[in-house]
Amino acid sequence: MSYAPDQTRPLYGEQTALTVKNMSFSGRILGGFPGYVAMGARVKHAAALANHAAGYLTEDKAVKIARACDRIAAGEYLAQFPVDVFHGGGGIGINMNFNEVLAALAGSPVSAVDDVNMSQSTSDFCHTTLRAALVVALRDLAERTGHIIHTARDRATAFAGTKTIARTCWQDGLSVDASALPQALASALDRTQKRLVAMAESLLAVNMGWTVIGSGAGAPDAYRDHILRCLRETTGLDLHWRDYPYDAAQYPDDLAAASSAVRSLSAVLAKSARDLRILSSGPECGLGELSLPAVQAGSSFFPGKVNPVIPEMVIHCDMLVAGNDSIIQGIPGMGEMHINLWEVTAGFLLLDNIRMLSQAMERYDALCLAGVTVNCSHCESHAVSRIPFVVECKERLGYECVSNRIKQEGLDAFIRSEKENTERK
Repeated sequence: MSYAPDQTRPLYGEQTALTVKNMSFSGRILGGFPGYVAMGARVKHAAALANHAAGYLTEDKAVKIARACDRIAAGEYLAQFPVDVFHGGGGIGINMNFNEVLAALAGSPVSAVDDVNMSQSTSDFCHTTLRAALVVALRDLAERTGHIIHTARDRATAFAGTKTIARTCWQDGLSVDASALPQALASALDRTQKRLVAMAESLLAVNMGWTVIGSGAGAPDAYRDHILRCLRETTGLDLHWRDYPYDAAQYPDDLAAASSAVRSLSAVLAKSARDLRILSSGPECGLGELSLPAVQAGSSFFPGKVNPVIPEMVIHCDMLVAGNDSIIQGIPGMGEMHINLWEVTAGFLLLDNIRMLSQAMERYDALCLAGVTVNCSHCESHAVSRIPFVVECKERLGYECVSNRIKQEGLDAFIRSEKENTERK
């Protein structure tokens, strides 16, 4: 009969319980990050394989730990990871939570510290798990970005041929094809998507096997001979070591760089959402150049009023992403001496940003952007307004001539005169 412990009773031990008791404050618990938990189990699995291959862990214990890791990686027992991810100690509670749960699932005679945590420290385990989890999350975000790029290009094709007016400094500008906005969005998203992919690749460099500060103390050379191969086997990622292990323990600037790429994506989407919100304003007293899909009632007071709630959700998301990113950008400078205890904070804030942005982008794509339509007659009436005509006159007569005549005659009189001249010709 297979061992199937009751998921409602604690599998973790004293150290996890103490972390929960002493340092719970944010409401963001480890089990709320299933991608991280699954990746942590795969990293522990790799450590067990490497320790066995090096001759330090018996086959019986290695098999038991591996089976326990597979169950956690499959999404079971998330409720057994209750520690606050922002607790003090640089992630010690996270590591001990994994060790204790995996030891309980593995059963006797597996020890949480001596066996599950063999040849590891909290530092290299959390560092490696964070980056591996972020690689997966960033690749998924890049893939989702590809979907919205396709939608933006589709809208550009649908809008093509309809002339409207451009705005600069919130004043009328040149006439422009209505496809310019969605096509520019697609171009910006394409550039941002490439940055996300590059950032995911940069996070494949980890420090597993170099323990607390990068010296490798406590991890035998024989273990290090196997750990990268085992990590690649259990995670499916082409992980490799950082160039200098002491650097890995001290400087999490790679997380800040990845966060910057995510923040850029968020800003691009928020700019687009603001454009849609303004261009769809009305229906009678606003710009009214675009129409957004109506997904739900917009007001409890005005019957029939439809507000741009999906673009506003994207803007809300951007504000939260920006707040988290501002913290992340400061963390590389917060490490003292030989270890930066705050990289765990940066990693979980970045995972949170990716989660929020992925969900907001998916809804923005499906519930708003894909259904945006252009109000052709309204746009074209704007395209033949006064400023585009003045620009045409400037090209024929010169800037100073047109400027002086507008000052002398007034804008309306100048336009009337030039249109009469054009008709006579």
